Amino acid sequence: MPRSLIHVLAWPLLGVFLIALPHVLSFSQQEILAYLVFNVLLVASYRLLTLTGEWSLGHVVIMGVGAYGSALYTKHFGVPVPVSMLLGAGTAALIAMVLSYPLFRMKGFYFLIGSFAAGEIIRLLWKRYREPFGGPKGLKRIDPMPDIDIGIWSFDFFEPVSYYYFALAVVAVCLWIMWRIERSPVGLTFHAVHWQDNLAESAGVNVRAYRTLAFVIASGFAGLSGALMAHYIGTINPTSFDVEQMVFVLTWAIVGGTATFYGPILGCVVLTILNEIVLREMGFEQMRPMIYGLVMILSVLFLPKGLESIVQRLVGRKPAPGALAEPTRMEDRA
Repeated sequence: MPRSLIHVLAWPLLGVFLIALPHVLSFSQQEILAYLVFNVLLVASYRLLTLTGEWSLGHVVIMGVGAYGSALYTKHFGVPVPVSMLLGAGTAALIAMVLSYPLFRMKGFYFLIGSFAAGEIIRLLWKRYREPFGGPKGLKRIDPMPDIDIGIWSFDFFEPVSYYYFALAVVAVCLWIMWRIERSPVGLTFHAVHWQDNLAESAGVNVRAYRTLAFVIASGFAGLSGALMAHYIGTINPTSFDVEQMVFVLTWAIVGGTATFYGPILGCVVLTILNEIVLREMGFEQMRPMIYGLVMILSVLFLPKGLESIVQRLVGRKPAPGALAEPTRMEDRA
């Protein structure tokens, strides 16, 4: 079968699969599937940040900014939930813009540590102030998505299947936007800033401005993923966005690979299946951080280009030119 025909058929088949998938799963697995959709948006937005060569340890906290922001807009100002989600994403992007001023005076390892420190400051503020953040217990009874009745189908967003479809539609649009950004002149400049920042600067590119732009856009999408999660589970607290959760995001990205758009998504899906089906069924769920660490080490040693390299070999496709010289170890990337 010609490769072009495979590409044409792949997307409709994937769409049919994703629509039918929740109907063959149990209730608990449907809930996991909804969480998976949130996490796909989170890890895809994280990759957008890494296009400029910077790796952050505060991305999950930025997700939390979107979650807290959206929840507070509905609880204290009565903003409709769909609008509050967009406002939460905008708040995350705004906070990222403020943080960019001190953070982008640093590069590499120093940016990594600086992003961790900034994230911890934000988390400590959530813990310290009961008003409006709820203190250590966080926020509860967050307004849910209102039900929608379109005649042929009624969406009850307390049900995981309905919320999964809603989140899937939102995330699909977000992924398409990020994909278009990466292939636009702006995205090509992100790559140039990553690989040849001095050359790009000599050609008139404002390197700091483009790194800030990538940080702000990625944070906006991360904030939206947090808002989607907050209005689904109905409660959030500072522990939901601690460094342990950030390690999981790093693991998804490294194991999946960051040379392609789908690499981190593949890592997120595979490791979620590993955790929810294998580890939980075997009673090893409490050992997830240790097992994730082991998986990351094995991936760096034996699969340095990530799971995406296996897909490329299976389809017989050579790596993209921008990915040929990409460092395979996190310390080289950071």
